[in-house]
Amino acid sequence: MIKNTPINGNCFDAELKKIYNQSDFLEDKKMESILTVIGVVLILVVLGLLVWLISTNFANRREIAGQATGISLLQQQLEALKAAQDKTSENLQKSLQTGQNTLTQSLQSSREVLSRLNSQIGELQGTNKQMLQVGTEVRRLQDILSSPKLRGQMGEWSLKNLLENILPKDSYKLQYTFKDGKMVDALIQMAEFSVPIDAKFPLPGFERLANAETDEEKTKLRKQFHKDVTAHIDKISSDYIRPAEGTLDFALLFIPAENIYYETIVKYAGETQDILQYSLDKKVIPVSPNLLYAYLMTVVMGLHGLQIEKQAAEIRQNLKKLNASFVEFLSNWDILGTHLRNAYSKYEDGQKKLDRFGLHLDQIQSEEKQM
Repeated sequence: MIKNTPINGNCFDAELKKIYNQSDFLEDKKMESILTVIGVVLILVVLGLLVWLISTNFANRREIAGQATGISLLQQQLEALKAAQDKTSENLQKSLQTGQNTLTQSLQSSREVLSRLNSQIGELQGTNKQMLQVGTEVRRLQDILSSPKLRGQMGEWSLKNLLENILPKDSYKLQYTFKDGKMVDALIQMAEFSVPIDAKFPLPGFERLANAETDEEKTKLRKQFHKDVTAHIDKISSDYIRPAEGTLDFALLFIPAENIYYETIVKYAGETQDILQYSLDKKVIPVSPNLLYAYLMTVVMGLHGLQIEKQAAEIRQNLKKLNASFVEFLSNWDILGTHLRNAYSKYEDGQKKLDRFGLHLDQIQSEEKQM
């Protein structure tokens, strides 16, 4: 309870002053608190800024480290891609070299086969020319042998010349001896059989017949001539037809002139014996130079056909080899094409990856420059 005391003027001023001082003190305290709060806030702000700066710097360092790692990985990938591209180039070079070698070998083989074919065709042409020349020479020989003035044992000489001029040397033998020692004038040898030829025709009997002056003498000498011829046919049939030794079941009786051949096989009126039929029954075939020439030409054509067949077989074999070489070449060419296509595809893929890696590196370098 406040007592009602008189208030002194000095005391009042002192109290008032005291109140003012307290108010100033409170104001100072208040300002100090405000400043303290502001300082704390500033400190916290600074600390926050420091923490943010540290965090940002750390994040940037991590990002830079990650980018460096990425760049290292990209460089490794680029090196690996370069190594793969170098290996692909090396494989492509090897494939090209292999294909070139294979192509060279195939072309060389083809040239050799074509050269052999040309050689064989040239041999065939030469054989045809030789046959035409032989035909001309044989016709000249036939003109000589057709002369009625032939004398002596011309049969063996004529037969020898015909065989030498028409047949190849390995397709006949002169004076061939059988197993029992009997000898035939010539033996034509084929692949699976042979044909004996006798040239010892009884020319003396024909000469006497040709020189006869009267009909009676001619009739008598003709009978003797027929007797000599039939005896000779019997000898040929018994001595030279030997299927067991590879001969055919007939033999040839060579008569060295066309006029002699005609007088031998012709049957005049009143004659009972037919020499031609008798010889055929004995499987002995009389042949004149013209007939023997025709027969030998048939043999030559047969031999020529065998030779052509043999050469054709060789040509077929060479063509098969050529075809095999061509097929092998096509196979190698296809393989080479596959390798080239694969290499080109790998090259395109590598180029695309290089382009992408280059773009990526450019972006990274641009980002580093901006930072």
